[in-house]
Amino acid sequence: MSLQARLDAFTAAFQAGHAPYFAPPEVHRIIERATAELVASRQAERALRAGHRVPAFVLNSPNGKPVSSLSLLAQGPLVIDFCRGVWCPYGNLELQALEAALPALRAHGARVIAISPQSAAHSRKAVRMNRLSFPILCDTHNDLAAAFGLRYALPGYLIELYRQLKNDLPAFNHDTSWTLPMPARYLVGQDGVVLVSEVNPDYTQRPEPEDLLPALRQAQASSA
Repeated sequence: MSLQARLDAFTAAFQAGHAPYFAPPEVHRIIERATAELVASRQAERALRAGHRVPAFVLNSPNGKPVSSLSLLAQGPLVIDFCRGVWCPYGNLELQALEAALPALRAHGARVIAISPQSAAHSRKAVRMNRLSFPILCDTHNDLAAAFGLRYALPGYLIELYRQLKNDLPAFNHDTSWTLPMPARYLVGQDGVVLVSEVNPDYTQRPEPEDLLPALRQAQASSA
């Protein structure tokens, strides 16, 4: 089953109120309103796009080890996946799909990392829960997401809903700002230039990891 088919199935179960995902209709309306407003803001169009150079960064792994983008790019093209956190079922399904596609991505020379504002402990939990063999790096305060143009502040009415649902982002992220990254996936060439940019403010829609393979093949052919 494709990633999007799995996401659509989860959305259908959530909206139908199937256990353990029951939520009253007003919850769905609030979430849909927030998503529609983020889409209408056109922030995704201002994020880093193909042809842009990514900022060099050093982020900590969940075990506290600093990881440098320059050292990763020295080894090959880099897939960067921005995810909201272990609390997000859509992000977990995407991480699982990336893990399933990892052999094909690595066969074309790519490295894969995920980036999340969540605390190191929650990133370690996400790695275990999703059985990942690639790291989730800690983007404290969503600073790198902001550099990519992905960070956004939740509207007050959505913060109130999250609080009611016990989805305490300050506790997850050790940050009181109530900000998140828009879900995004980038393929970056070894020169630091974005080859593929996939940004969607609608968190229920995610591209297939295998969609990156044509660009990876082209990058391999160019370097050869």
